[in-house]
Amino acid sequence: MAKKPKAMGRGLGTILPDADIANMINTMANHSNIDDENTSLVTAGIANISLEQIDTNPYQPRKEFDEQALEELAQSIKQQGVISPITVRKMSNDRYQLIAGERRFRASKIAGLTEIPAYIRVATDAQVMEMALVENIQRENLNALEIALSYNALIEECNLTQEQLSEKVGKNRSTVTNYLRLLKLPAEIQVALSSNQISMAHARTIINIEDAETQLMILHEIIQKDLSVRQVETMVKAITEPKKVVVKQKTDLPQLHQDCKKELHDYIQSEIEIKRSRKGKGTITITFNNDTDFQRIISLIKK
Repeated sequence: MAKKPKAMGRGLGTILPDADIANMINTMANHSNIDDENTSLVTAGIANISLEQIDTNPYQPRKEFDEQALEELAQSIKQQGVISPITVRKMSNDRYQLIAGERRFRASKIAGLTEIPAYIRVATDAQVMEMALVENIQRENLNALEIALSYNALIEECNLTQEQLSEKVGKNRSTVTNYLRLLKLPAEIQVALSSNQISMAHARTIINIEDAETQLMILHEIIQKDLSVRQVETMVKAITEPKKVVVKQKTDLPQLHQDCKKELHDYIQSEIEIKRSRKGKGTITITFNNDTDFQRIISLIKK
């Protein structure tokens, strides 16, 4: 198999015109024997590409874009231009697909630009998905549910184990597992997490409840009463760890006490209860039925 081209330090934009770069990338995409498992990313350089030739990334984990933030970025681009190039890959029919930089791409359209500087790469679908996810995670602008959905997509589309995924995204396996567990929550809770009505810490606490109806009940309590994570932890603990009823062990009465209990019962003709601790301390309880019975028992005791 032929060796794959190495990324060139200066970028081909300093040597070849943009059109030649595009032709070169097209040739690389069609003839470099790229496959989903073995391909490493290939960078050909930076070129100015028409915005009309670029399609958005279907693997983009971010689903919502802040319109006000985009407007502010567009104003900055009008003044300063696009300082950091976007990253794209060459597709067929003179089309490109975004790998990273969708905010810059959208803001450039708002700013009225017709083209944008871009790194052009040859990459597989799996690599595009990985890059889009990792870029967003590194910038910490994805919400917890978007990260969870992206992790799950990487596992399913790229046939990864959780261990392999943790290595690719640079996170501990336990962190990856905690995100993936969020997808087991009812849809209503996932929506609340996505819209920041509850935090990931809230959601992780709710997961400890197995019953979906109880989970939803806790969600409504959190939203209505603005409960802290600590309060929710206390609520969940009360549900999952009910108070244990302490049953005191009965101490067997020594034979002497049993004999005396019988004699006292025969003498007074009333129910007798004797309790005795292991150390010998105890009580004698005599039952009476009414005031007359009480007077009868007292007169017998006084004799």
